[in-house]
Amino acid sequence: MKKHNTMKVVLLVVTALWLISALFLPDKDWGVLVKCGLSLVELVLLLWNLKDKNNTLKVVLVTTFALCVLAWILPAAYYSGEYIDQGRVQIGLFDVFNYSLTALSYFGYIALFIVLVGGFYGILHKIPAYRSFLDKIVAICKGKEAIALSVMMVLLAVITSICGLQLGLILFFPLLASVILLLGYDKIVVALTLVGSTMIGIAGTTFGFSNTGLLNSLLGLDMMDNILLKVIILVAGLVLLIFNTLMYAKRSISGNYAALKAAKTVVKSEEVEEKVVEVKEEKKTPAKKSTSSKSGKSASKTSSSTGTKKSASTKTSSTKKSTTTKKSTAKGKSSSKSSRKDIKAAAKGDDVIVVKESIVNDSIEKFVPTVVDSKHSIWPIVTGFILMFVVMIVAFIPWSDTFGLETFADATTAVTEFELFGFAIFGKLLGTVNPFGLWSITDLFLVMAVVIALLTVIYKVNVDDALEGFANGAKKALVPALITIVVYTCLVTTTYHPYQLAIYKGLLSIGKGFNVVTATLSGILSGLFNQDPAYVFQAVVPYFAGVVTNTDVYPIAGILFQSVYGVTMLVAPTSLILTTVLSYLEVPYKEWLKAIWKLLVEILVVLLIIFTILVLV
Repeated sequence: MKKHNTMKVVLLVVTALWLISALFLPDKDWGVLVKCGLSLVELVLLLWNLKDKNNTLKVVLVTTFALCVLAWILPAAYYSGEYIDQGRVQIGLFDVFNYSLTALSYFGYIALFIVLVGGFYGILHKIPAYRSFLDKIVAICKGKEAIALSVMMVLLAVITSICGLQLGLILFFPLLASVILLLGYDKIVVALTLVGSTMIGIAGTTFGFSNTGLLNSLLGLDMMDNILLKVIILVAGLVLLIFNTLMYAKRSISGNYAALKAAKTVVKSEEVEEKVVEVKEEKKTPAKKSTSSKSGKSASKTSSSTGTKKSASTKTSSTKKSTTTKKSTAKGKSSSKSSRKDIKAAAKGDDVIVVKESIVNDSIEKFVPTVVDSKHSIWPIVTGFILMFVVMIVAFIPWSDTFGLETFADATTAVTEFELFGFAIFGKLLGTVNPFGLWSITDLFLVMAVVIALLTVIYKVNVDDALEGFANGAKKALVPALITIVVYTCLVTTTYHPYQLAIYKGLLSIGKGFNVVTATLSGILSGLFNQDPAYVFQAVVPYFAGVVTNTDVYPIAGILFQSVYGVTMLVAPTSLILTTVLSYLEVPYKEWLKAIWKLLVEILVVLLIIFTILVLV
């Protein structure tokens, strides 16, 4: 172990020396470039092998480091009517931390939104009716699990496509995750449903102005251009997503049953050491009456018929809670019954079967509230979620920008300017309020606060419990919020050090005119470098338009860039939705890649076929 740690230190020191030496040697020194590349690979492997609880954070940090190193290798450039080379613009250690503060100042509201969503659900976990609400949904979906998953994916994709609401939908992700887990699926299925549908919605954006507004402006397009092709891409992506998700869900359930069967171990009763109920008796005397629980009484009866022998019971290998106390009444009853059966088997000298828990239920308690025995009225929670959903959808549809509808803008103006005795009462009370169609996720803060405040009053949650629940929920969201800041630090880095244009120049110069393959590769890299749609398209589209002057292909190129961006966000370590969901679910990035690669390849192949045919026609 010491030798391994020493090697880590040596690699870090050597890497630092190589990077510093690049500062003093002249440009185009290929030896330095090779050394920088080797140091990057070594440090990536080093960080990858470090053990931490949250794999996603490690992946994002390694990505940040890689993007910083590229600033030392590639020349910076920008496009302003022509390609302007700036030479290398290296990034220093102080710059990295300053860029983190810049990311926090510009995009901190997104991290705050994630923390508030965590606190929102933390308070809901203090309300027993919320678990009753989840159980009601699960009861409705039982026997129709595949249909339920498909409906979720279609809704999320369509909402994203029409409203450009991928960030706002985070508000409903914990609810949907709980339902999917309670249906018996694993966390990969949850991630496929939430992340996959959202990214398919981006790829097939129809009216989502926040996603493609800048792209259309740069290419001089209208939102309605090739709307049928956008719908086709959306539907094709959904079909592939639903098919792959259901196939994975089927395999995962079958695998869990196989694992459960393989986990059954037959143990001789004399070999079982840990007991649920301990029966006390003396040699050569009748068995004394147990003073424990009902299961203890049963155990004393069996022990008196067999002489001096200690009883044994099953032990679940994945948890030790069931060996001592029973916190839940329901769990206590079921475990006492199984204890009596196991005690009898042990008393007769039979074999005891020790069964490991299914992987599916291994950590479900982290995402699902505790089971409640009593019935609770769920109509206030149902009303609260419906209110948030309707307000969010109506507020984020681009009524003015896409449809030219000014009704909500006029209504907002009328309300805020209404005067009572010469005083604009509503304008003063509401403050600065955006009309429906121009909302951002910060406007959802007030809606969330009002709903959760009403629910705490209706369900009589005291202030201490509400604060405790908020703190617990916000704590779970801290790592996803931190990842948000790191992801946007990557964006700030590539913005202040625009070396990516050198790559696009090399790709787009291959061949003449509009090349589907090189445009696709440029779109993939732009998504990886920038992640935010506005920055993604601003980085590559102006130069593309300068190289490809045939405006007839612009409508096809616009859809290509938006669809490739959505697909890239399925796997990019800079994808905000992906990294936050994986972090929340504690799903390793490597496991996600194993689950998503087939879908990724299928969608890319379909897109390449579609756009190649369109260009040829």
